Amino acid sequence: MNKTMRNRSLTGAALALAVSTVLTACGGEDASSSAAKAKDAPSTTSADPVGNPLVATYDGGLYILDGESLELAKTIELPGFNRVNPAGDDDHVVVSTDSGFRVLDATGQALTGIEYEGAKPGHVVRHAGKTVLFTDGTGEVNVFDPVELGEGKKPAGRTYTSAESHHGVAIELSNGELLSTVGTEEKRTGALVLDKNGKETARNENCPGVHGEAAAEGEAVAVGCEDGVLIYKDGNFKKVDAPDDYGRIGNQAGSEESPVLLGDYKTDPEAELERPTRISLIDTETAKIRLVDLGTSYSFRSLARGPHGEALVLGTDGSIHVIDPDTGKVEKKVPAVGKWQEPLDWQQARPTLFVRDHTAYVSEPNKSALHAIDIESGKKLASVTLPKGTNELSGVVKGH
Repeated sequence: MNKTMRNRSLTGAALALAVSTVLTACGGEDASSSAAKAKDAPSTTSADPVGNPLVATYDGGLYILDGESLELAKTIELPGFNRVNPAGDDDHVVVSTDSGFRVLDATGQALTGIEYEGAKPGHVVRHAGKTVLFTDGTGEVNVFDPVELGEGKKPAGRTYTSAESHHGVAIELSNGELLSTVGTEEKRTGALVLDKNGKETARNENCPGVHGEAAAEGEAVAVGCEDGVLIYKDGNFKKVDAPDDYGRIGNQAGSEESPVLLGDYKTDPEAELERPTRISLIDTETAKIRLVDLGTSYSFRSLARGPHGEALVLGTDGSIHVIDPDTGKVEKKVPAVGKWQEPLDWQQARPTLFVRDHTAYVSEPNKSALHAIDIESGKKLASVTLPKGTNELSGVVKGH
């Protein structure tokens, strides 16, 4: 890592998932869940609190694990395909189900009664102390302060409904501006910005197939396009073209410790499933894209950021590739799991990377295993074998 990177200070806000995740991001296809509500799910619990909980999905429910020991603390039945994202506080995780977004008290090991109903719940974004939910089936955006989830009722928050429903994403900035994607069920074209009073102040529809978002140091926000990225900074949009005519950047990961965003990079619009080996590094200050060939493929659940802004990619070679975002140099490879191949169906399980502070959590579904690894030393801190192989992996992470 270069000198500039080493000298950047670590803040509590610079958690590895930065704003979204990739882990918020989906696999490039419109997301829809197929799950009903949990069977007799309790809204309160007397169980001992779980420290820094992790939440993993499996076919039929959720596992809640202790973040240090990886000990399985609770199993909650929740049929169907479910997705999980940090809610933005110390205790809660947002679960996407067939009926909408549901809030899980991961520390208390119980689903709460808080729900944002709507078909096709999509992206969950955390930034500037706010959490933003985008419901694809309705185009509805809900913004709330995650700290209020601890009060046991739905937080009072801001809402916005897109002109037409689409597979979208939204983020609220520290000045109250709301950036939200523009599109229809058939075509997605770009993004717009509303001020805190709901008045549109900026729009750019030069972003075909808009998908995913991430925020960088200096609160530059980018959304991905099929031919590059669209950056919003200081009140203005700027389109950054990909090196190829079709250069899709659909999933991104940002860090407040770096002006450079990490993205995927695909160049074959006709592929049933493209397994790229190159990633993109998007410099929001110079508005340039650097491509780095890792020599191994990866999936949309492979991207994350380290505590100092490192770009992290879980390759199908089984290693976490640690990349200096300023130079594009792969500084080291941390062995994590066995070799794997991305399945054709994006809803099928594959190794998943979730990062919190200095720890990378990696699932190994074919072995029903989950590992905790120290990013800097590469040491495996803990491993667990679960009753079933997992699919998605997340946990509690404070908002910025």
